[in-house]
Amino acid sequence: MNENILSQLAGFYRDSIGNPHSSDHQFGWLCAAKVEKSATVIANLIGAEVDEVVWTSGATESNNFALTSLAKSSLANERKRILVSAIEHKCVLESANALAEHADFVVETIPVDSSGLVCLESLSKQMADDVLLVSVMAVNNEIGTVQDLSAISKIVRKHSSYFHTDAAQAPITMRVSDMSQFADLISLSSHKIGGPPGIGALYIRRDIAGSLVPLFHGGGQQGGLRSGTLAVPLCEGFAAAASSLMDDDIDRQRSELLELTQHFTAGLTAIDSDIQLNGPDFSKRHIGNANIQFPGNDAQDILLRLQPNLAASTGSACTSGIRGSSHVLREIGLSQIEARSSIRFSPGFASTIDDADEAIRLLSKILIDKS
Repeated sequence: MNENILSQLAGFYRDSIGNPHSSDHQFGWLCAAKVEKSATVIANLIGAEVDEVVWTSGATESNNFALTSLAKSSLANERKRILVSAIEHKCVLESANALAEHADFVVETIPVDSSGLVCLESLSKQMADDVLLVSVMAVNNEIGTVQDLSAISKIVRKHSSYFHTDAAQAPITMRVSDMSQFADLISLSSHKIGGPPGIGALYIRRDIAGSLVPLFHGGGQQGGLRSGTLAVPLCEGFAAAASSLMDDDIDRQRSELLELTQHFTAGLTAIDSDIQLNGPDFSKRHIGNANIQFPGNDAQDILLRLQPNLAASTGSACTSGIRGSSHVLREIGLSQIEARSSIRFSPGFASTIDDADEAIRLLSKILIDKS
């Protein structure tokens, strides 16, 4: 979590003692105003209106909400096909598969190239008037691929289909202030941008919100789309993190993070000519993503040897504990052995060149000791 946001959270909790949905006393009014102010910040981040933002517990819920709610709505009508990219987050793939199993939808995957970019020609051929929804992740969580949302949106809208994007990874690496122009549903997550975990949001284009079916039923909060009492401090924490990504200084911070990630990657590939970067080059990649393949090595073994000095991952944290190679790496053409020799490193704004050099030193020592 961003250190500045962490220091603010105590104050957010101390000052938010009311229920934002209680309309009979000033504590409720004050908390409701804080939630509204926070939602306005999230809306501004993606170029939306405040009434188009629905709070969730995170991107997993947002993704489930987007697919399932739309599929169960009157908007589905006779449209029974859903297209998802082959490298979507597991929660999107599993949500789509559940609709195929229990709601008679046909789910098809859109192929990607060796960089993880969606094949636009294939998408065009797959599109037809029976497609309800296309879901493509804005920035991949494992290999950092940045998709061309504008091009995808043009293809989808030719058939009046709906476009959803999991944008949890996007705000760190690029400006997203025009994203609402391209997508009908956008999933966001607080902890992916330096805010507190346990809070996220789903942008729902205003003209379709009234047709969606809620996942949760109860007191009818958030326009009846998601019942339940909101955690005001988490909303404020999320908004604080989003605000930091709209500062005048953010372009400099992004440039410095990109340079650091490139420095780190170059340092690793210099250890051994066989070590390589998986996925796209840095012109189409998340600025804080380095998915590195260490041929002839087991990624899990390297990670264990790095503890407790360096935190990294073999894939998505949301599938940790599930043994197996990454579906993302397999879809871009890696073998199972190559995928299992790959580790994802995620430098952030707080990382320094010294941190990167120390990580390179630790990895170099492990690889030399093993040889």
